[in-house]
Amino acid sequence: MSLADYAAQHGLHRVGARPNLWRYLKQTWDRRDFAIAMARFRIQASQERNRLGMLWLVLQPSLNALIYGLIFGILQGDANRPPDYAAFVVIGVFLFDFFSKSLSNGAKSITGNRALVQSLAFPRLTLPLAVVLENFMALVPMLGVMGLALVVMGHLPAWEWLLMAPLLALYSLFNAGVAMIAARLTVHVRDLTQILPFINRILFYTSGVLFAVDRIFRAHPWAIELYDFHPLYQVLQIARGLLMGGSYELHYWLYFAIWSVVVFVAGLLFFWVAEERYGRD
Repeated sequence: MSLADYAAQHGLHRVGARPNLWRYLKQTWDRRDFAIAMARFRIQASQERNRLGMLWLVLQPSLNALIYGLIFGILQGDANRPPDYAAFVVIGVFLFDFFSKSLSNGAKSITGNRALVQSLAFPRLTLPLAVVLENFMALVPMLGVMGLALVVMGHLPAWEWLLMAPLLALYSLFNAGVAMIAARLTVHVRDLTQILPFINRILFYTSGVLFAVDRIFRAHPWAIELYDFHPLYQVLQIARGLLMGGSYELHYWLYFAIWSVVVFVAGLLFFWVAEERYGRD
């Protein structure tokens, strides 16, 4: 009798073996309290060393919006600068921050918790999901400040603001998929953590966070058409349309929903396949 037959006969299972996908998801759901507690602790731990504490959650993106808005607003000039530029930039910077941190922190969710991964048995999927949950929790007060800033700028709340809830749900799904993909890639290629800041910066400057695509590329219609398939651009355009009372392409909802589901499912499968390798490579 082989060792495998002997183990099967006595109901023994290999430690660290990858479960099937359904069981893996169930195990992850059973540890949701662990993910929530980890997300809350990380937010508190990251801010408690600062004198202003949790205020930095909203001060940092606010200062970024102010600085980038001033610089790029002047550089673009009146001809290229979109109307109501202050609100335009605030929405762009605040929402992009959610993606940026999910990507960069999600990439380090396994390698940055090596001791935890090697000492405890739990679905590693919990770690990148906890990162996205942490960033979503940090986004909530930012949304409050963003809403207050929009009211001050003359954009009063309307029923369309309620549609931000499904948009943020899709956005969280998309960011979770990105975090899972980045987490596994970083396990195999550690140097990726050095490259990600550049990737984040490129996406920040090319996703329409600080400029109106239809004005900057008015002489290149093909570039505008390409942006119709840019998921981050779609999020920002929908959010600006909802919060600023402007127009946007309704099919962006369909496009981004497809992006979110595809990226999440692809990220989940990509991450799950390598479950046995985390903490060993």
